[in-house]
Amino acid sequence: MDTAIVSWTAFEPILPEMFLVCIALAIIGFDLFAGKQREQLIPWITVLGGLIVLGMVAGEKYGQAFDGMFITDGYASFFKVVCMIGVIMAALMSEHFRRSEALPLGEYNSLMVLSAVGMLIMASAGDLMVLYLGLELMALSVYCLVGLHHGDPKTGEAAMKYFLMGGFASAILLYGMSLVYGLTGTTNIAKIAQLSSSGQLLTNPALMAGLGMMIAAFCFKVAIAPFHFWTPDVYEGAPTPVTAFMSVGPKAAGFAVFGRVLVSGFPQFHDSWGTLLSVLALLTMAIGNITALSQVSIKRMLAYSAIAHAGYALLGVLCGTPEGLSSTMSYLLIYAFMNMGAFAILILMSSPDNHRETLDDFKGLAKTNPAAAFMMMIFMFSLTGIPPTAGFMGKFYLLKSALAAGYTMTVIGAVIFSSISAYFYLRVVRYMYMSDPEHEVAINFTPGISVVLGLSLLGVIGLGLFPGSMIAQAAGALLGQ
Repeated sequence: MDTAIVSWTAFEPILPEMFLVCIALAIIGFDLFAGKQREQLIPWITVLGGLIVLGMVAGEKYGQAFDGMFITDGYASFFKVVCMIGVIMAALMSEHFRRSEALPLGEYNSLMVLSAVGMLIMASAGDLMVLYLGLELMALSVYCLVGLHHGDPKTGEAAMKYFLMGGFASAILLYGMSLVYGLTGTTNIAKIAQLSSSGQLLTNPALMAGLGMMIAAFCFKVAIAPFHFWTPDVYEGAPTPVTAFMSVGPKAAGFAVFGRVLVSGFPQFHDSWGTLLSVLALLTMAIGNITALSQVSIKRMLAYSAIAHAGYALLGVLCGTPEGLSSTMSYLLIYAFMNMGAFAILILMSSPDNHRETLDDFKGLAKTNPAAAFMMMIFMFSLTGIPPTAGFMGKFYLLKSALAAGYTMTVIGAVIFSSISAYFYLRVVRYMYMSDPEHEVAINFTPGISVVLGLSLLGVIGLGLFPGSMIAQAAGALLGQ
């Protein structure tokens, strides 16, 4: 009896992850044996499973498991919530698109759930090996999701590029981890911080090289320049719901490990990695915003937008302070709502014969579909950072944290590049409201997409008007409250 109790206690911290694995297996089983009913059952199994996991994460006890290899704390729980919001919203917005594009039902939903398992493991990783296992589970699932539309050659090209570049980044990450392990004798992040804070390791160039390789790999995963080059082609080539999912879930998980490893594992090297990240943040914001100016494909523009927003989110990490990390956490939650909303509008406008993803396709949308145009305008305002939307408040807290940490020039650059972004975001609004329609777009507000748009609007407007509760929640998460 004692053995059973000990065993249950040992596995209790990973119950959300274990439950998600069961959901993925259930989806595969229903896909094989449920017949025609699977079309109705599987999407709702995915959504219901995601909601249950949200409840499990909200109620889980904080602590460590498996000798500190797996950590359940407020920091991990906050990122898990963001990742699961991405899964639920992607599943809700996918059904009409998936049917029209004939994407395989079971594979699509099970891969999405399995990628979420990897994200949750990454958020709770207290050990470099656990981090790597979670990252690879997430990445391999997303590679398959990107290439799931077999009839589209652009999709196959995007999946191949993502797989090759992702494998290269994983190799760099493993080599960096091996250097850190060889010098410290441990892969536990907390123990690495203790061992590397004194003696010769503090100035060891090999340890700095290992840390640099790990940073480079993390930058690839969250699309930080100059490791961003895969993003536009992959985002454009992937099925639109997959692109929306990639822009939220994997990005949040990537920033979770970014903050955990740097702030918890190498705090004594903050002067070095903080300066490096400030340069990378400026470079990322510059490339993302300036390159987006010339894009005529809104999907590709949102890809460069994702790069720029990764640069904004990096401002909180480079501070190395609880205030900075809480700002990044809050911003990623806001980004989930406004970006999912924008992609939901793209999906609404798509049809099997015309995906309607260019600026010209949005001409006069306010006259033919005023509700869709209004919602897209709100999301564009929020991505720009126009008050009183949540995007403005998210950027405000990030800039405030970076300024308090002494990165004045980085903040000035962020303000300049954020101002540049107004051109390409508001250009979409101009096309919708100040141009005549070239053709009427038939829009079908399905229940799933309607729920996603409602949640996105609620998040963008509600968190913009009342941001205090979100910031308090993020700060409380860091303090374990």
